[in-house]
Amino acid sequence: MLELRNLRKRFGSLTAVDGLSLALRPGEVFGLLGPNGAGKSTTISMMVGLLEPDEGSVVLHHDNREHSPQHAHVRAMLGLAPQSLAIYDELSAIENLRFFANLYGIRGRDAITRAQNALALTGLSDRAHDRAKVFSGGMKRRLNLACALLHRPRLVLMDEPTAGVDPQSRNALFDIVRTLQADGVTVVYCTHYMEEAEKLCDRVAVVDRGRLLAIGTVHELINAHGGPSELVLEHDSAPGTLARSPVTDPIPELAAAIAKGGLRSATIQRPTLENVFLNLTGRSLRD
Repeated sequence: MLELRNLRKRFGSLTAVDGLSLALRPGEVFGLLGPNGAGKSTTISMMVGLLEPDEGSVVLHHDNREHSPQHAHVRAMLGLAPQSLAIYDELSAIENLRFFANLYGIRGRDAITRAQNALALTGLSDRAHDRAKVFSGGMKRRLNLACALLHRPRLVLMDEPTAGVDPQSRNALFDIVRTLQADGVTVVYCTHYMEEAEKLCDRVAVVDRGRLLAIGTVHELINAHGGPSELVLEHDSAPGTLARSPVTDPIPELAAAIAKGGLRSATIQRPTLENVFLNLTGRSLRD
């Protein structure tokens, strides 16, 4: 549905995106993962036409034709919920939505109906006439997403949609993503939270320093880059002390530990997407 072809973007001496190529399939939830400064937000800005690439191209496939998001009629097919909240604190939820509806040329009864539907989808119907400035962080995130959905886009890009939200709002956002996918909408989900990508995403791309490091399903990435499982043993002779050892096949080693006796507990910890992320991008701090 959307294709990035050898995308590059520089800001002075900094190359934020460096030869990035990938393609999104219609109807999938696509995870975009990377540490701070990996180029994720810059990539999303180029996907929706807010930034023009220095090299390469962004192509949206629609009606058997290729389109550029630099054109307004193409951007109308895209929805963006940016990391920096794009709502007006002094306006109520319904006023925010009607304002953004007008930007898309949606007016009158249609604007009101779409705003009400967006509020219902994001669980904000009972707060429709409250000013956004009194909303919690999670409510503002949901209103931010509601504004991105008013024009019924076929591709929605969500940049850190659960940053600073409570568990209830996080789960509500998960449900919204699943509802969008069930309606055939393609979703790009950019996050720092590995467990979110594991739960939601059909495929995941890991990027760092503007380059694609790996792409595939979570299962494929764990198999290729997750490393070995870990056998964690606790013995009666040293309660509270856990002995950890990497294992390719944990069953024989576990059987041997049981045969020796004195085993208090045993756990097999399989690699996760977080292991993939750290193995690919390193463990050094990013600020």
